[in-house]
Amino acid sequence: MPPDLANSELADRLLGKLIFDVYFNEPMIMGRSLSFTIVVALALSLTRVLPASNHYTAKQLDALEERVGSEFWIRAPAGKAPRFLTAPTPNAATFTPSDNESFEISELVGRANNNPYYKVKFQSGKIAYLRPETLHEEINATIVSSDPLAEEKRKAEQSAEAEKQRLEWINTQAWPPAVKEAAIKKQPTPGLNSGEIKQVMGPPRRIVKTKGLVKSRGPTHVNEERWIYADGVVLVFRNDILSQVERPGAK
Repeated sequence: MPPDLANSELADRLLGKLIFDVYFNEPMIMGRSLSFTIVVALALSLTRVLPASNHYTAKQLDALEERVGSEFWIRAPAGKAPRFLTAPTPNAATFTPSDNESFEISELVGRANNNPYYKVKFQSGKIAYLRPETLHEEINATIVSSDPLAEEKRKAEQSAEAEKQRLEWINTQAWPPAVKEAAIKKQPTPGLNSGEIKQVMGPPRRIVKTKGLVKSRGPTHVNEERWIYADGVVLVFRNDILSQVERPGAK
């Protein structure tokens, strides 16, 4: 007879005995033997109702296997990342991965003996194992399905592409070598116009515009702009030509 069926029938018999003792036997039977009967009956009933922790149906295993090929990231800045196993056994050594480290589920092992583990491969190449229930408990808590640094990486890629285009543009200009070298280092050279400076330095944080007259063999109208950058550098343009560079702390 299968163990589950035997346990079920034994539980039923003990529960029947419990009912008989309560209603028909003398009060003294409500002592130690009745307590023992209650404990055993309830224990066997629970084993009949609750399956073992490693009991999975074929459909459940199929559902677990659908995660194979999925990529996840560790998101536990406080050092609360789940512990991964070095082998698909409960007594295997464990380790805690670094925050923001990614891993891919490469295989569901242990299916044949109904004791599944996810085999995972970290970005570093390290192989580890994780119980499916652990992944289920930690998903969206310390394990996430999207890269937490995706936005930072996107901005870094955009910045790298913009720098590449800046350098390519500088190298196409018919400037003296010294001017090109300074432009590559983002050092503005007086005499360049505002469009060229914007290519070399990028847009300023703020622009202050003024108008005035300059006496040089007669009054001359001058449009002056002061380009203020985040690092404190101020570029002074007169009639769209860079005429002065003011650096913070310079006398």
